[in-house]
This record gives sequence, structure tokens and C-alpha cells, in this order.
Amino acid sequence: MKKTALIFAASLTLLAGCKKDLTSLNNDPKNPSVVPSYTLFTESERLLSNTLTSSSVNLNIFRLIEQQWTETTYLNETQYQITYRKQPDNIWNAFYTGVLKNLQNAKTLMATDVKDGGTQKNEIAMADILQVYSYYYLITTFGNIPYSQALDITKPFPKYDDAKTVYYELFTRLDADIAALNTSAGSIGSADIIYGGDIGQWKKFANSIKLKMGITIADYDAATAKTEIAAAVAPANGGVFASNDDNATFNYVATPPNTNPVWVDLVQSGRHDFVGTSQFINLLNPNTATQDPRLPYYFAQNAAGTYIGASNGSGNGGIVYSQFSLPAGPLLTEGSIGSLTNPDFPGVLLDYTETAFNQAEAVQRGFITGDAAALYNSAVTSSIAYWTGSTASAAAYLALPGNTFSETGTDFSQIAKQEYLAYYNRGWDAWIATRRLKSPALTPPPNAFSAFPVRFTYPISEQNVNVVSYNQAATAIGGDLVTTKLFFEK
Repeated sequence: MKKTALIFAASLTLLAGCKKDLTSLNNDPKNPSVVPSYTLFTESERLLSNTLTSSSVNLNIFRLIEQQWTETTYLNETQYQITYRKQPDNIWNAFYTGVLKNLQNAKTLMATDVKDGGTQKNEIAMADILQVYSYYYLITTFGNIPYSQALDITKPFPKYDDAKTVYYELFTRLDADIAALNTSAGSIGSADIIYGGDIGQWKKFANSIKLKMGITIADYDAATAKTEIAAAVAPANGGVFASNDDNATFNYVATPPNTNPVWVDLVQSGRHDFVGTSQFINLLNPNTATQDPRLPYYFAQNAAGTYIGASNGSGNGGIVYSQFSLPAGPLLTEGSIGSLTNPDFPGVLLDYTETAFNQAEAVQRGFITGDAAALYNSAVTSSIAYWTGSTASAAAYLALPGNTFSETGTDFSQIAKQEYLAYYNRGWDAWIATRRLKSPALTPPPNAFSAFPVRFTYPISEQNVNVVSYNQAATAIGGDLVTTKLFFEK
């Protein structure tokens, strides 16, 4: 009896001692309700890079649409069946509930947890630049999108804003961000994985985005494109990327969880779902005498020791992957960026190669002054240098028939071809360029579910939940179809 009483008393004492700590049970130490603004900023950079870099068939299938790769077994994505795994929903969520919402929360917190005024302005401008860039991809993928009400928690059924109107508003936001950036003030420092808080680099990044946005609408609104591009490249405004040292890259690490998404998709998962297409590899390797120096870094040799691509859409059990070239190859040259299947291979948000191509095209269109051929050569050379670690082979490659710059007037097929090759591992941007320049011509695979998709349909979740706004948007753009051209193509 005494033992029982003692146990009962001890239990009461224990309960009494725990009583005042009961409320702490509501606190999840692994998911804090309040975080510093810089953590949200870092996470937003990671999510944006992951979204643009991923090779997951559930999200980023643009390498397949652009016929750089083809599938070996399941052909849904190669055949343009974009709703089978709900890629539009996943892209929508990745940007809205991932990147954009985190950045918006970061900006809100920066207004209170960053005490220095100059530092605060810099950090808010940096976050806004990433928001602008995210909206760029949403508009060029879907068309009209939620914007003015998109991040307002009190608007559960946001309206869709006109794509052109939003696009032009993004130019205004970039101008404000560039003006707000002050190289004499502080910044977020090492929490910025892309540039380590270097404000001068962020100015170049913002201007290079503006150049990219300007060239995207060159055929739709040449006057606005010319104005925006001229302002972007002006040294007085900070200028654009001038070399690979300026590239906006997210540096992954060699151990999980912050590893290269392509390594996660292809190596860690142990899958062999993709091989290079014959169409793409033949451009890189028309014959051994004219082999593109990037080929060994883009693809591995097959079991027989050669580079061979499969016909696009020829899988579904018809491909033995060892007979064809798989994505990526070994690190062959000291100083090269390495294999895209390395766990620490960086994600690219925007690079000098693209910037130089955009400037070459802008010169040819008469938007800015300069030497189009020199900019074209610099773009190709920088791409070769990025992948191989050397410029030694660039001059010989550019001297080959078909590679030497000779375009005039409105013929941009040569720029389009070299952009297409340089955009390897950046399928999303290759898709934008292909639609914009109508080159190279990509023939739909056998048994395709549609013609070549020039946009993605709206998410199924929007069709089911945000019905009124969805119907209005679908009508406004001319139909929620993959063949409905977006405003910049018209």
C-alpha cells in the first residue's frame, strides 16, 4: 500500500512539474512559425534553381519537348501528354506556393528584421528581382496568370491578369529594383547563394533579365523591346553580364539534401529513363571531323564507345539504353564544369552565353549598336569554355561551315541553332527561344497527343477550384489549349 501511495504521489509531482510546459507541445521545433527573412530568401533561390534545373517528369519536361532527350520506357512526356503527371499543376505550385510566396514573406520580414535602411532596400530589391524572374517564366509558360491578387491570402480565388499588362509591369519593377540597389550599402551576404550579396552583380543580373525580356517581345513590340534593351546594356545603369564570371548560378553541394536535381533524378534514383535524341546528337556530331567540343560533356558514349542518339519517341520498350548515349559524360578536362550528373553540378538561372546571344540578335535587329558577329562568337566561345574549361577548340569550331556567323536581316536561324545547342540542361529557355524564333524546326514524335506545345494548359486544380477566373482567362487568351500562341509570338 505504501509503495502504491508513493508511486501515486510521484506521478502527481511529475504531472505538476510538467503542467506549466504543456503549451510548448504546440511548438514544432522542425517547422518554426517565425523565421528570419534571410532563410526564406535562401530557400527561394534554391527552389527557383531546382524548378528550372530539374529533370523530373513530374515537373520540368522541357528537355523532352525540345528533343534534347527522349524517354526510354514511358513516353507520355515525349509525346506531349502534359496532364498525365499534372506538370502544369506542379509548375504552378512550385512558383506560386514555393518561390513567390517565400519571397513575399521574406520582403515582409525584411521591413522589420533588417534595421539598416540601405541594407533593407538592397535586400528587398534582390527579392523582388527573383519575383520578377519567376513571373517571367509563368507568363511565357501559361499566358494570363494571377498577379495582382496572386499572393493575397484574403483572395482564395484570384483573378487572372492580362499577360502583356503584367509583362510590361515587370519592366517597371525591374527599373525600380535596379535604382534601389546601392553598392555602397550592405546586403544579405552569404545567405545569397547566387552572388554572396554582391550588389554590383545583382545590378548586372537585373539588367540581363531586362535584356532577356526585351528580346522575348522583339517580334511583338519592337519599339518597347528596343527601349528596354538599350537601357539594360547601358553601362551607366550597371550593364549586363560580360563573361562567365557573371553567371547567375546556384551552387549545389556534394551531399544531400542540397544536391543537383539532375543527379537526384538520374543517379541517386538509379534510373535510366533518358537518352539523347539522334536529332540533337547529330547536330553536335555530324561527323568525327566536325564534332562539337561540348559533346563529351553533354553525353556519355554508348557501350560500343560511340555517340549515338535514339529516334525521338522510339522508346516504350524499344530502346536498350546501353546502345545509346545517356545524358552527361565524365569529367575529362581539369577546369571544366564537369558532368551535369555530378551531385554538386551548379544550377544556372541566367548566363553570359545567353546574354551575348541576346545582344547579337539585338544588334542585328538594329536595337543597339555593336558587332553582331563578335557577340555571336563570344556566346559560342563562352559556352564551350563553360563546359570544357578551355577556349582552345572554340576558334576551330567557329570556322567550320555553318558555324561562322553570316546572318543578315531577319534571318536568325544561325543564332537559334547555336542557342539551341548552348541551352543544353536549360530546356525551359530552349523552349522559349524555339517558339520565339521558330527555329529549329521540331517535328512532333510518333503518336503525339498534340501538335508542338507552344504553351501549357492551366492546372487542373485551377479548372476545378478557381472556375470563374479560369474560364475568363481561357476565353481571354483564345482557349486553354497547348496550341494557343501567347502574346509575344503573335
